[in-house]
Amino acid sequence: MQQVNTNPNQHITLIGAGIMSATLGILLKELNPNFGITIYERLGEVAAESSDAWNNAGTGHSAFCELNYTPQHEDGSIDITKAVKIASAFELSKSFWAYLVRRQYFDAPEAFINNIPHLSFVWGEDNVAFLRARYAALSQHPLFAGMQFSADRAELLEWMPLVMQGRSGEEPVAATRMDTGTDVNFGNLTRVLFQHLTNQPGVELLLNHEVRDMVKQEDGTWLVAYKDLIFDEKYERYTDFVFIGAGGGALPLLEKSDIKEAEGYGGFPVSGQWLVCRDAATIAQHHAKVYGKAGPGAPPMSVPHLDTRIIDGKKALLFGPFAGFSTKFLKNGSYFDLPASIEFANIIPMLSAGWHNLALTKYLIRQATQHQHDRIAALQEYYPLADPDAWELAIAGQRVQVIKKDEEEGGVLEFGTELVCSADGSIAALLGASPGASTSVSAMLDVIEHCFPELLRSPEWQQKLQQMIPLFHPGTTNAELLHHRAVNNAVLRLDD
Repeated sequence: MQQVNTNPNQHITLIGAGIMSATLGILLKELNPNFGITIYERLGEVAAESSDAWNNAGTGHSAFCELNYTPQHEDGSIDITKAVKIASAFELSKSFWAYLVRRQYFDAPEAFINNIPHLSFVWGEDNVAFLRARYAALSQHPLFAGMQFSADRAELLEWMPLVMQGRSGEEPVAATRMDTGTDVNFGNLTRVLFQHLTNQPGVELLLNHEVRDMVKQEDGTWLVAYKDLIFDEKYERYTDFVFIGAGGGALPLLEKSDIKEAEGYGGFPVSGQWLVCRDAATIAQHHAKVYGKAGPGAPPMSVPHLDTRIIDGKKALLFGPFAGFSTKFLKNGSYFDLPASIEFANIIPMLSAGWHNLALTKYLIRQATQHQHDRIAALQEYYPLADPDAWELAIAGQRVQVIKKDEEEGGVLEFGTELVCSADGSIAALLGASPGASTSVSAMLDVIEHCFPELLRSPEWQQKLQQMIPLFHPGTTNAELLHHRAVNNAVLRLDD
C-alpha cells in the first residue's frame, strides 16, 4: 500500500469551511506547523451551513438525554454501547477545546460552550419503564455519574416548569437529568478556529470558491479544479492530501474522486425546521434541553426536544426539529443535488434502502405536508400551555443520511457519520449527520490515524497529541477520564 502522507512539508486541501475542516486544520497545523493548508468554501463566510447555530441541534451530544442512543432489546435490556462511545467522544472534544482555551485562542469559553442541564422526558407506563431501565444501565457507568431519575411530579415541575405546568395528573411521567450537560454554539466555535488558523503562516482561506473536480495523479498527488464564483474564473492546483468536510455536499465531491472505497455510497437528504419562541418571559422560564422519544418511522435526527440555546450571547428557546424532504444536499444547494448523485454503482443500494425504509418515507411525507397548527400540537405535547402566537417557524439545516452497500439487503440507511478514506491515505471524506459536530475531534483524529499513520506514530506527534488531548490514548482508565473531565470543565467554566 502506497503511503503518500509522510512529507513534513506537504500541502493540505480542506473542502468546506465548517467545524470538521476547522478542527482538522487546527490539529494538523499544531502537529506540524510546516504544513501548507488551503481551505475552499463555496459560500461567502465560514460556518454558514450545518455548523451555524440556527442550522444544527447545538447540543453537546454526550448521550445524556438522546434516547435513540440507548436501544432496548427484546428481552428488555438496554444497550449503552453507542451512548458510551458518543459520551467518550464528546469528552475528547472538550479536552481539545480546553487546550485551545488555555492557549488563549478564545477570549472566553462562554462564547461557544455553556452549561445547560440535559433531560429526557417520557410519558406512559411503557416509556416510563424504558426510561427507568435506561437510567439503571447508564448510571452504573462513570461517564453518567450524577444522573438523576424522577417520576415525582413536584420534582419534575422544578426541573422543567414549562413541560409540567398544565399537564394532566393521570398519566405516568418520568425524566432523567444530567446537570453537567452543555449547549455548544458550533458556529462561533468554527469562526474562532478559522480566525486563528488563517493567521498562521502557510494557510489560505478561499471564500466564494467552489471545488468542481479532483483527479488523482500518477505521483500520488491530486489535481483540484475549482472556480472563483465572484469573478467566474476557473483554476487548478496540485495538493498532497484532500479532506472533504463539506457536510451534505461531501458525497458529490467524493464521487468525483473515483476512488474505489467510495463505490456504492449514496445519500438521502432530510431537511429540518424549528419552532422558535419569540416571547422573552417564556424563554426565561426554561433552562434545559428536554429530549423525548422519536415517533414511529422518524429518523433519529428528528427526536423532539424543547431546547434552551445560547446564541450570540442571548438565551433562545426552540422546539423541534420537524423534518421535511428536499432534493437539496445543502441548505444553499441545488434541487438537482440528489438526482445528480445517482450513478450506476449506488443506484441499487439507494433503491434497496428506500424499499426497506418505507416508514421513513411516509413519515417525511406527513412532516412535509403538515400545517402550523400540527406543529403547535406537537409542541403542546411537551409544553401544554404554549401560546401559538409566541412561536414562529424557522428553517434549519439540511442533513444527508448515508446509504451504503449491504450484501444481505442491497443497501442500508445509516443514521450516523461515516469516514471514507482511500487506501493510500491521500483523500478522506466525512459523510452523514448526527452526532456530527459534537464528535468532531474524535472524527478528525480518525482521519489523521487513517491518512497520516506513519507521522502519527512518530514520537513528536505522539508527544504533541498527549499535550493537546491527554485522553487520546487507548489505555485511558475511568479514573483518568473523570479526572480530565473535571479539569476540562473547570477550564471551560462549566462549573461556574
